[in-house]
This record gives sequence, C-alpha cells and structure tokens, in this order.
Amino acid sequence: MSRELRSLLAEAVGPANVLAGADASPDYAHDESLTCAPQTPAFVVRPGCTAEVAAVLRIAASRRIPVTARGSGTSLAGAAIARPDGLLVSFERMNAILEIDEANQVAVVQPGVTLTELDAATAAHGLLYPVHPGEMGATVGGNLATNAGGMQAVKYGVTRHNVLGVEAVLAGGDVIRAGGRFVKNSTGYDLTQLLAGSEGTLALVTQLILRLRPRLAHHAVILAPFADAHELTLAVPRLLATGLDPVVLEYVDALTMAALAHTEGLASAVHESAQAYLIVELESRTADRLDEDVVEVAEFLVAQGAAEVYPLDQAAGRRLLQARERALHTSKAAGANDLLDTVVPRAAMPDFLAEVQRLAADTGSYVVGCGHAGDGNVHLSVFQQDAETRQQLMMSVQRAGIAAGGSISGEHGIGVDKRVYFDALEDPLRMDLMRRIKQAFDPAGILNPGVLFDPVEAMR
Repeated sequence: MSRELRSLLAEAVGPANVLAGADASPDYAHDESLTCAPQTPAFVVRPGCTAEVAAVLRIAASRRIPVTARGSGTSLAGAAIARPDGLLVSFERMNAILEIDEANQVAVVQPGVTLTELDAATAAHGLLYPVHPGEMGATVGGNLATNAGGMQAVKYGVTRHNVLGVEAVLAGGDVIRAGGRFVKNSTGYDLTQLLAGSEGTLALVTQLILRLRPRLAHHAVILAPFADAHELTLAVPRLLATGLDPVVLEYVDALTMAALAHTEGLASAVHESAQAYLIVELESRTADRLDEDVVEVAEFLVAQGAAEVYPLDQAAGRRLLQARERALHTSKAAGANDLLDTVVPRAAMPDFLAEVQRLAADTGSYVVGCGHAGDGNVHLSVFQQDAETRQQLMMSVQRAGIAAGGSISGEHGIGVDKRVYFDALEDPLRMDLMRRIKQAFDPAGILNPGVLFDPVEAMR
C-alpha cells in the first residue's frame, strides 16, 4: 500500500517532491508548539500548483488518508503537525508573488510566500501588507489558517480584514474561488472569511488576494513606563478615544522588558520603578505632522500617569519593536512551559491582568508577558513545571477571559494544544454548528483531523 501510494503521489507532484516521512527533514515533524510532541508523517508532498494540490487531495480522499497543510511551520498550537498515518502537504514550492496590482491595491500570491518576501515586493511599489504577527518568516497561507494579527492590528486589523479573496481546494479535489479584488460583497455566504482561522480543516488555500495599504514614510516610537499594569491598561482606551491613530500599541510587563533589554542590549529602556511599559508607534505622511502627534501623545501619557515618556530615535525604536516581536523566543529560551494568547475587550484588560496574577499566585506559578494592548490580545508565558497544576491554571485563566467577554485564542488558534480548553469552555451550540460546517466541507474528515475536532467527530 505504501509503495502504491507513493507511486500515485509521485505521479501527481513529481517523484522529487514526494518524501517518505523517515527520509524527510525532522523539521517536517514539528511546529513551534511548546507542548506537542513531534510526529513523522507517512509522506511529505510538495505540490507546485493548484492542479497538483487537487490531485493529491483526490488521492487522499479516495483512501481516507489524513492531510495536514504546512507553510513555514511557525504554528504555536500544533496545527501544522501531521498524523503518523497521514500526508503533510508543504507549500514551500508554491511561493510566487503573482501580481502587485497598484490600481486596486491588492497582491495576488500563493500560500507559501513569506511575509518577508511580500514586504520587500510591496515596498518597491510604495505599498504595505500590514499583517505582521511577529514572525516574518511565516507564510501568508499560515497566517490565513490562524487569522494571525500582530502588533499593527490596532490600526490595520487582522488577517481576515486584509484577505479579499481566495482560491482553495476542497477535500475531494474540487477547486473553488471566493471573493475578489473588491472590498464589498453581499452575494451569499462569505466563504473567504469562513476559511480565515479554520486551521486547514475546511480546505487547502492555493491562492490569496491580499489588500494592500499605502506605505507611510515617517514613523516614531514612544516608550512609556508605568507604575503598574492597571494604570497602563486604563490609559489605552483613553488614548484611542482622542482620535490619534497609533499603528502599534503594545503592553510589556517588567520581567519581560528586563529579559528583552538583556538579550537585545536595551538596558536604557528599563525604568527602576516601572512594572509595565507601553510602546506606541505612530506613522504619518509628513514629518511635521508626525512631530505634532508625538508631542500630543507624550503629553497625554504623562497626564495618564506615565512615570516618564521616551520618544526614541529611529534606530532605537526599531530595535525595541524587533525585540518585542521576539518576546516569544525570549520566553522559550527562559524555559516557559506553555503559552496563552487569550483575547478580551481592551477595556477589560486591567481587571483581567489582575485576575491572571491572582490565579498565578494561587498555583505557585509565574505568568509573564506582553500583549497587543490596542485590541486586548494578551500573550502570556506560563512557568509551571507540574503539568496538572499548569493545566488547571490555564483553564482558570481562559475561563476568566471568557467571563470578561473574550475568547480562548486571539491569533494562535486552537490546533491540538488548546483542544482541552476549547472542548471544555466553548459554547456547545457553536461547537455543534462548527462540526456541521466541517462535515459540509470535509465529509470524510481527512483535513487536519484532531485539530479543532476529533477525527471520528469530524466524519459523522
């Protein structure tokens, strides 16, 4: 069977693009999850076009073989880890930027294009794809799978706000197209938006139409230390209510800032009395307007209780933002046992963060981190070696987030990592509706089984 399957796959994508799992790089066996064990798939296939993806899925559907899609393998929830009896479909060969359409301000790309590649291509046209979730080696297909956000979401939104259309292959091999080079569409169900955040469980996306924005030339970064997180998070909605439009509005706690300062050589950023830091990035078409906004924001933050306000020069500001983007890697290096990316209404952040620290203290745990203060997405690193205690803490934190009007995941997704919390805390009616949507798209249950739903449930 294995020899026959390999022959069929080789016919679909070419012999050089089919690897037996044991012969493939160990990188294909894992993603960036802290808790999921690596799993070697039966085969790795590397299609080069939509027709080849469709051929692979027809083969998989006829034999009910599990299929998992992979971009750069930067998933943080185990969603890019294939089953041992399954196929891993790597989109590394489908990495073409097909068009930069300046008139409609869109890019047409294949799913394996990385954010770094797209950023360079759009910059040449004075345009910007604004979804930067912190890992620029991530692919646009992977971003769509998790509805990734990042630091600029406070101004530009998350992936679903910036993907206008898709081409995708359904589980049986049929190709569909949805959306287009337009921002308004009231023609039936919006299938593009349904695929955003579906983690490869509904279809494999083979082409995306991305919304681009003008790339503004002038940027400034402000760092404001606060005595405590409560004071800082109260200031955030007040700042946004002024009508100022920051492109980045980030919260970093004192321990995380100290770690970033140590690893990135930013000792001058640490303020002795501060327990929380607000990072604000502003942008403008003109230098004069930017200078005015910097002064206004600085004065406002002082009035809101900031201990100091530091407008940073361009080099220092860029280093600080890059350090913030690498906060996850800093936590991993420090030995974090797990990650949370709970999202709450931004006005609920003060009470939610206080509750998190109370829960951490009750379980003898350390919970530190940062977050997108402008949109309430809190990224927390959990230091607790005892697995049972850690799960109890994480369940309590996510329950508190839901009680505050939030949700389990703001951008990492559920994958298999958060299944226990998803199953316990998600509304049963919504769960049932999601299962029925899954069945409509993938009646044989072959697409990423175990992610979001158990394999047997998906095939009912």
